[in-house]
Parts: sequence; C-alpha cells; structure tokens
Amino acid sequence: MPASIAHCCSYSPEFWLPSSGGQRGQPDAPGRKLHRRPLSLRVVASRDSPDCEKIDESLRTSLVPVIQSETRVRHDGSREREREEKVKEREEKERERRRKEGVNRKIASKKAISVILRREATKAVIEKKRGGTNSKKLLPRTVLEALHERVTALRWESALKVFELLREQLWYRPNAGIYIKLIVMLGKCKQPERAQILFQAMVEEGCMINHEVYTALLSAYSRSGLFEKAFSLLDIMKSSDGCHPDVYTYSILIKSCLQMFEFEKVQSLLVDMKSLGIRPNTITYNTLIDAYGKAGRFAEMELALVEMLQQRNCKPDVWTMNATLRAFGGSGQIETMEHCYDKFRGSGISPNIKTFNILLDSYGKAKMYEKMSSVMEFMQKYYFSWTIVTYNVVIDAFGRAGDLRQMEYLFRLMKSEGIKPNCVTLCSLVRAYGRVGAVDKIGGVLRLIENSDVLLDTVFFNCLMDAYGRAGCLAEMRGVLEMMEGRGCKPDKITYSTMIKAYSSKGVADRVKDIYGFSAEDIVLSGRKSNIRLRE
Repeated sequence: MPASIAHCCSYSPEFWLPSSGGQRGQPDAPGRKLHRRPLSLRVVASRDSPDCEKIDESLRTSLVPVIQSETRVRHDGSREREREEKVKEREEKERERRRKEGVNRKIASKKAISVILRREATKAVIEKKRGGTNSKKLLPRTVLEALHERVTALRWESALKVFELLREQLWYRPNAGIYIKLIVMLGKCKQPERAQILFQAMVEEGCMINHEVYTALLSAYSRSGLFEKAFSLLDIMKSSDGCHPDVYTYSILIKSCLQMFEFEKVQSLLVDMKSLGIRPNTITYNTLIDAYGKAGRFAEMELALVEMLQQRNCKPDVWTMNATLRAFGGSGQIETMEHCYDKFRGSGISPNIKTFNILLDSYGKAKMYEKMSSVMEFMQKYYFSWTIVTYNVVIDAFGRAGDLRQMEYLFRLMKSEGIKPNCVTLCSLVRAYGRVGAVDKIGGVLRLIENSDVLLDTVFFNCLMDAYGRAGCLAEMRGVLEMMEGRGCKPDKITYSTMIKAYSSKGVADRVKDIYGFSAEDIVLSGRKSNIRLRE
C-alpha cells in the first residue's frame, strides 16, 4: 500500500469534528482576559494584644475604602450574575415551550396518522361512540403534512390512504397540484395503473387538465417501460389546446428511453423536438451525456456535448462536468478525464462533493493512490465534508489494496461521524475480508447487520457468497442462501454460478443438483437465453 494514501487517510479525527465554540475546521475564538482584583488585606489582632495599638490609623483608613470597594464589586457582580441567570432561565423556558409545541404537533400528527392507517376500524369505533363526524374534521395542516411526508418517502400505499381521508374532509376542494404530486410519486414507484386511476379521478372532479398533468402521467408510463402509452399520450398533448408538450416533457421521456436503452426512440424524440421548435435545454443535454457515458457510447456523448456548447441558451454546469468525468473515469480513461476536468474548471465551473467522489472512485479503481491522496488533501484544504459516498469510495480503495487496518479505521470514523453504513459499505468490507480469507471478520459484519436496519439486496448476498466460496465454507454458503430467502431477496444467476464454482473447487459439483435442484448446465443454458455469460 503506498504511503501517500495511508498518510492522507490517517489524519486525526479532529479534522472532521468541529471544535467547540468555533466553526468547522477553524480555531476557537479567543476568550476575554480576566483581570482579577487584588485580594483585600485583613489585619486580625486580639483586643488585648499590644500589637493592636500599634496599627497605624492611616493604614486603617486606607484599607477601609479598599474593603468596601471589594465588597461593592462582589455585590454588583452577584447582581449581574443574577440578571444573567434570569435571562438564561427565561431563554430556557422559551426553548422548552417551543420544544413542547413541537412535541404536541408531532403527537397530533401521530394521532391523525393513527386515524389514517386504521381508518376502517376507527370509523366503527367512532360511530358507536357517536363520533362519526370526527374523522371528517381533521385540521388541514395535519392531513397535508402527513400526505407530504409519505409522498416524499415514496410510501405510495400509505399516501393513497391519506389521500382518501383528505377527500372525505368537509373543507376539501379538488387540487390539481396534489394530484400531480401523487401521480409523479406513483410513477417513481412503478405504479402506472394507479396513476391512471388518479388521472380519471381528476377528470371526474373537474380539475383543469394541463400539460403538467399530462407530463406527470406520461412520466408514470415511461418509467415503467410503457412507451406505447407514453407516445400515444404525447400525440394527444400535441393535438390538445393548452396542453402542448414542452422541453420538460421531452426531457422526461428521453431520460426514460435512455434508461431502457431505447436509443432509436431518443433520436426520433430529438428530431420531433426540433420540428416543433422546442430547443433542448441544459437538463436535456446533461441527461444525454450521462446516459450515453454510462452505456459506453462515447461518440454520441461527445456529439451531445459539442452540440450543447454550440447552443447559446445552454451553458454547461457542474452536472455536465460530473457526467463527463464519470463516463471517462469509469471506463479507465484517466488522462481524458483529467483533461476534461481542467477544461471545465477553466470555464469557471466549480466542483462539488460529487465531483471529488467521482475523481476518488476513478483513481482508486485505477490504483492511482498518489492522485487519490491529492484529491483528499484538496478536500481537506477547502473544507469539503465527506459524505457516505466518499467513505464508501475510500473504504473500497483500501479494501482493494489489502490495507484492512486503514479500511477498518475509516469505517469506525464513518460511524463516529454519525453516518450510517449502507449496503455498498458492507459489500466493500465483505469483499476485502473475502480476498484475505478473514472469515471471522465476515461474521462480525453479519452481527453488525443484525443490530441495524440497513436494507440488503442480492448484490450484497452475492458478495457474501463469493467471500465464503473463496474460503471453501460450503455450510456458510448454504446459510447465506437461507438468509436470502428469509429477507425476500431472490438469488440470481450470479448466486448460483458462485455456488457451483465453490462446490466444483471442492470436487462435489454433482451434489449441487441433489441439494438445490439445478446444475452447471442449467445455469449456462439459462445464461445463454438471457445473453448473460457466466464465469466458469
């Protein structure tokens, strides 16, 4: 492991933690110097002592004002402290009052949510207690906040229940904006049929149908790959007054086509835009550049970038830079990536944290640890806070390099910063431990998962399967398969091929079909049908 990257990532955690009283990465403001008054002198003598008579009257006269002044200062200071304490007490009471108000609002919201989620049961209880109208007299703010929370979290089932309750309120009036948000949410959740039902409800309630409504429904269709319905709706928009598609409509449809690798449809949409006099904007070009770059179609990507630079109304931004750097860096074209970075910086575009994450990831996969270290030093110099993506990239780089000590240090630092590890983080740890055969460390990762709410996917279990397969732990591999079934993750061809490879290395490949009901030939044939090549 080169010393440069180890040096950079071995910085004290004090860099990431802000010092008390100061801003992040800056020294504390110096405190005020305290000038203490000299303590007053006291002369203590017995009345019968001859020394008492020898005390000079002038000294006594000079000490009395000092003692009185000291007493007055202490008295004034105590009154000042009392005033400060009263002010602090009032401020504390005000903060406590505001906190209680916030708690009460949350309690009210939870009560409303309880009514929403158990609506049918609540209705029956309320009707028995002559409170049948209570569920129709909820506060607008309470219901709308509950709806907004679920729409933002893409909890479409709960959001639709809240919306049903909203429509039952006495103060409810049909609102096109709420419908649009719900339709967009259903599109993101791949629920086009329910989006269509909401669209029909809008029509029945007399909401005005404009191009924004059509665009939301078109987005729901295209996100689910229903391009026939999406293009049919686009034709309806073209022939409807006041509902003509705009650049945003086309950008959404182009993005969906690119995600489904429908590149021919993308070209027809671009031609259609030009025929209607609709010019692509920066978002459209950024979508094209990013999608072409991820697909490895660099000729089309460069053509879109050149065309974008030729447009007067389209200026490249940081998203353009990140998409370009990701395309070249992800394919190992480091020199081209660096050249593009210099060009974008020369044009006045400032990088953001995503830019540095892309650079770190590209350098890490290319094993250019010195350049990776330079990026981290730049981030430190200009106070760029690390995100979970940054930690994942650097943890993966150390894992690939076999430096488990630094990898584990960063993992602990990540948790101390309050950043929860996700599935990508755990995959990097398992891969690193699997490469060196540290099976006991993998068990520690599994214990960590048991005490967390991290969502696991098939990719993680495949990493876990591969790590155990490298170590020849066949029993643990069977346990991983059971764990996948328990968490609702379906094994894929990579899962099965990894198991076959591990069993074959032990000379017991024939037992695979007896235990699991499939063989290597079944996997190969299935892979050929799906145009997927499995590693032998």
